[in-house]
Amino acid sequence: MTCYADLVLLLGNATAADYICNKFTDANSAINNTYLLFSAYFVFIMRCGFAMLCTGAVQKKNAIRTMLANVVNLTVATISYYMFGFAFAFGQPSNKLIGKHFFALKDIPSESTGFDYSNFLYQWAFAIAVAGITSGSIAERTRIFAYAICSLFLTGFVYPVLSHWYWSPDGWANPSRAPGVSLFFNSGVIDFSGSGVVHMVGGIAGFWGALIEGPRIIRRFGDRRNKPRGHNKTLLVLGTLLLWFGWYGFNPGSFLIINKTYGPSRSFYGQWSAIGRTAVTTTLSASAAGVTMLVAKKLLTGAWGLADVCNGVLGGFAAITSGCSVVEPGAAIICGIISALILIGLNMLSEIFKFDDPLEAAQVHGGCGAWGILFTSLFAKKEFVNEVFGERPDSRPHGLFMGGGGKLFAAHIVAILVNIGWVSVTMAPLFLLLKYLDLLRVCREDEREEEDVARHRRINSHR
Repeated sequence: MTCYADLVLLLGNATAADYICNKFTDANSAINNTYLLFSAYFVFIMRCGFAMLCTGAVQKKNAIRTMLANVVNLTVATISYYMFGFAFAFGQPSNKLIGKHFFALKDIPSESTGFDYSNFLYQWAFAIAVAGITSGSIAERTRIFAYAICSLFLTGFVYPVLSHWYWSPDGWANPSRAPGVSLFFNSGVIDFSGSGVVHMVGGIAGFWGALIEGPRIIRRFGDRRNKPRGHNKTLLVLGTLLLWFGWYGFNPGSFLIINKTYGPSRSFYGQWSAIGRTAVTTTLSASAAGVTMLVAKKLLTGAWGLADVCNGVLGGFAAITSGCSVVEPGAAIICGIISALILIGLNMLSEIFKFDDPLEAAQVHGGCGAWGILFTSLFAKKEFVNEVFGERPDSRPHGLFMGGGGKLFAAHIVAILVNIGWVSVTMAPLFLLLKYLDLLRVCREDEREEEDVARHRRINSHR
């Protein structure tokens, strides 16, 4: 009973067939919405992971400020994405910069756009993840007001415009555009869950924030004994594992639906295998990156580094997020190994150039995210690309190392450059403006003292 014609033949009654098919359609919609909602809940749990990771990685005296920054970051980003961001990303008509409404939720649920409230919630969960990544790079010396402004601009404009380009039905880089509509380099850009759209955006924004703000006043480059260290390793590990858990909503959830319905025949197709494969590649990449980081740091420093292994795992996740649905499990292990080596190299460069990112967020998400985009263009398998994004009559390109030619590789190189350029020209001026207005960094006295002590001093100074 896979199509309408079969039901008519079986029942001998078109009215009865219509009734049963409608019931199948209703059940299918309920299943898909439930799947998407629970995926959104999983992704939201990642915000708890970010908060735990940030709080555990900073010095004890900055724990309260860091937790407050995470809550402010989340709440401001939510309102900003509702008021502005969703319209930039998916508002109709989406070929205009801002869409039909600022409050794009006026347009949903809508049969014409294919979006409903469940989809909005899922897209919101991704938007707040971007803001969380950036907050880690500027931790321990940033004003709460600056966190709020950065979150508002990131989730209200910068990230939504980029997500429109890659994920909106008419985005110029979207690989899922309708047959007959030309694709960028005949392939589009395969960024399935956001190595570039989410992780590179957050990482590059964090890079500019940390660079413009400057290092923490207690940062001692080249001196391992006096470097500021995270005060709570338990929170660090808890945050990492919560992020791991949330990634099963982040990557497999990006299919958006479990059951597809095809054409007038109303046939149904379950994406069970592809969703399961995506979860497996996600797991293997993170694990391979963690093991590689563990061994490499032992060889380089003579010690096992807990924080390094946790960041290695996160780097493996950030890298596989782009190609998780279109690569073999064995390729995912290669992805994780190389992402750990890239992270080590970027951390060495940060020491040389005295770049201070307390959580290594720019390196983990920006650097490993860029590698993830490149990796996908090398290892995407033809069978999986056609399965996930649909076959096209003009033969869709796939990974360079998988015999697919260089078109996908070229498209992804352009995507990396576009991501860097877009985030740089939008976020760098914002950080410079905040610095010029003296709204970016806390005063030196507040940075040196615990938050409670600093607040007590400020209150007394106003009496």
